[in-house]
Amino acid sequence: MKRSVLAVRISASRCRLITSNNSSKLSTSCPNSSVQEEEIMATLLGSESPCTGGKRRNCTSNIVTKFTASKITGQGFSRGTQLPGGLLQERDKRAKWHGIPTLLQKLYESSHPNSDLSHAHSFLKVLSSQLSMEAMSFVTEDRKTAQESTFPNTYTFDLFGGVDTEGVTKSLAARDDFVLFLFTLMTNKKTFLQTATLIEDILGVKKEMIQLEGIPNLSGLVQSFDQQQLANFCRILSVTISEPDVGNDDKHTLLAKNAQQKRNASPSRAEVNQVTLLNIPGFIERLCKLATRKVSEATGANFLQELEDWYTWLDNALVLDALMQMATEEAEQSSTESSDESSLATSPLRHRLPQSMKIVHEIMYKVEVLYVLCVLLMGRQRNQVHKMLAEFRLIPGLNNLFDKLIWRKYTASNHVVHGQNENCDCSPEISFKIQFLRLLQSFSDHHENKYLLLNSQELNELSAISMKANIPEVEALVNTDRSLVCDGKKGLLTRILTVMKREPPDSSFRFWQARAVESFLRGATSYADQMFLLKRGLLEHILFCIIDSGCTSRDVLQSYFDLLGELMKFNIDAFKRFNKYVNTPEKFQTFLTQINSSLVDSNMLVRCIVLSLDRFESQTEDVKVVEVLSECCLLSYMARVENRLSFLFRLINIINVQTLTQENVSCLNTSLVILMLARRKAKLPFYLNALREKEYAEKYPGCLLNNFHNLLRFWQRHYLNKDKDSTCLENSSCIPFSYWKETVSVLLGSDRTSLCAIASYIDEPFMDLDRDLLED
Repeated sequence: MKRSVLAVRISASRCRLITSNNSSKLSTSCPNSSVQEEEIMATLLGSESPCTGGKRRNCTSNIVTKFTASKITGQGFSRGTQLPGGLLQERDKRAKWHGIPTLLQKLYESSHPNSDLSHAHSFLKVLSSQLSMEAMSFVTEDRKTAQESTFPNTYTFDLFGGVDTEGVTKSLAARDDFVLFLFTLMTNKKTFLQTATLIEDILGVKKEMIQLEGIPNLSGLVQSFDQQQLANFCRILSVTISEPDVGNDDKHTLLAKNAQQKRNASPSRAEVNQVTLLNIPGFIERLCKLATRKVSEATGANFLQELEDWYTWLDNALVLDALMQMATEEAEQSSTESSDESSLATSPLRHRLPQSMKIVHEIMYKVEVLYVLCVLLMGRQRNQVHKMLAEFRLIPGLNNLFDKLIWRKYTASNHVVHGQNENCDCSPEISFKIQFLRLLQSFSDHHENKYLLLNSQELNELSAISMKANIPEVEALVNTDRSLVCDGKKGLLTRILTVMKREPPDSSFRFWQARAVESFLRGATSYADQMFLLKRGLLEHILFCIIDSGCTSRDVLQSYFDLLGELMKFNIDAFKRFNKYVNTPEKFQTFLTQINSSLVDSNMLVRCIVLSLDRFESQTEDVKVVEVLSECCLLSYMARVENRLSFLFRLINIINVQTLTQENVSCLNTSLVILMLARRKAKLPFYLNALREKEYAEKYPGCLLNNFHNLLRFWQRHYLNKDKDSTCLENSSCIPFSYWKETVSVLLGSDRTSLCAIASYIDEPFMDLDRDLLED
């Protein structure tokens, strides 16, 4: 959720008409732009000047020479305000610059060290008012097309070097004392928004993350904020509690991450900041109220079209600053949190702003709040955060917002479909939906509180499914506090399923929707959870997307493969439904083609099929199981040993220690599952010998087995780390982790006479290839 870096920073008004995202849009739409450039050249060349004689011509020629040379050497003239003041004033009236170049010139002259800053402040106030008027007109006027709108002051400000703040921001960011001092200014409601925006920009370029515990009286400061201020403060917090993105692919490998963890054993600054926030009384409760606060909303086609129009150009930085005046008026009219809504209603600017823009404003700050909650949910204090989110009824509150705010039935026709990259340039509504789905994914993932996503009737349905199947209810379901679950006709999980079926095939929302539903199924496999979703047609919908929809997005397909695996695992009814949908050889071949096109994406589904087949083969006393085993094309395909071996060859071959990431390490674990099941049936030597024969057939003896040997050595270091939680491997496979460890030890055995050791199948000349890969 990166926001655009601001190009214009004016401390008096904080109006943001020129941003890195839309400055070109505003500038190029100004019909005076080319005229103004011509005016500057005219000023430089002295055309139509009343001055006669060679002296003036030599002077202007000298300016042109210097100006041209500066572009080549980087020295000399670098901005329009370095021109002589007399020339600027002479052209000002005709060019309609409104004195902006002269004001900027004076501002530069008064901004040096030891200058009288009161002069600079007076110049800023004049400039601020000129830009503020255009900002307000741009926000409140009847929306015209970009070609009709003109912003001459903004363009002039940019043209003459008013946009020149990067160096200032970096120098300020280097001073920790200054940054901490800025936080103390947030106690003043009149300067709160300006201060928050400045802090946000400074933290964006600061090399080291600040420590929140160093802010004087942070707890008192946060508790003094009204709800509007707290929402804006979340923009700052999002920078202070998120682990910095190293931005380098090789840094994301597990090998590099493990090495980094060894070097930095103590908690990171982001983790320390998370603890600091959680220790502020009432902080999480207030965020839950912000996230779930209802919004009065107009309805009808005209409103929805208006909303779509705003999304085509609106930047959240622009909106928040355009609404600064409204926030200031609110602060003057109200000093208590309880009167927030009334002050919003009586604000003159509030009446001038269109209803759709108010909704956008509400959505934007909810994005920030949800992001902060999501980061805290993924931190080390996850259980503490979970308990508070449940207690303060975050999930029921979001459920009540779902239809009217989070996922309106109307979908803008011009929404661009983005990938799952959270840094994409999305509209506020797209960002809000994605952040909402990410929050639900984090909330459900391997946690017993996931049943809060259902309502009481749906919980009863789960109980009935378990009773009918004559299996005990899962403990988490029994222990769920029903006073904290969703109310209404549908819970959040069911609502997500409903909107997922309406999405276009390649919509990025499908990725996040599938991830949210999959997280509900993660952990120990629950037959009742699976049947709850199967009864709602989820399996058929997934198969349609994979086989028939024409979806080409690898991200979306991967999310559906993973969801399908969790939905079908050990569930004989799911395999029966699969066979009913995939009822022709053509459909089955399309399904296999999709799986084989990217095994990194589909390996979790392959693992599910292998594990399920193994279990079903041990349940041959069940007539239904025997029937499905004999009829299901997918189970019959995986039952053939040559197909399992083919998957094993490829799984081992597409990864190595240097390229292992959190994304593809599942390929290593899937290959281990295949070999563990083979070991149970005393067939491990057969599989290892088949790997050896494959090497020789492909004329690269030793490469495959040595690579696998190195991968397993890494596996030991990675998963046997005392801080590593390996219960997910045990829960997802229903294979005790002790058997995982034992199998890896057997495969890595040094006894070359053992038929279950990899070393026995590597000829002596090819032993220990790349032995030093894992050495410290």
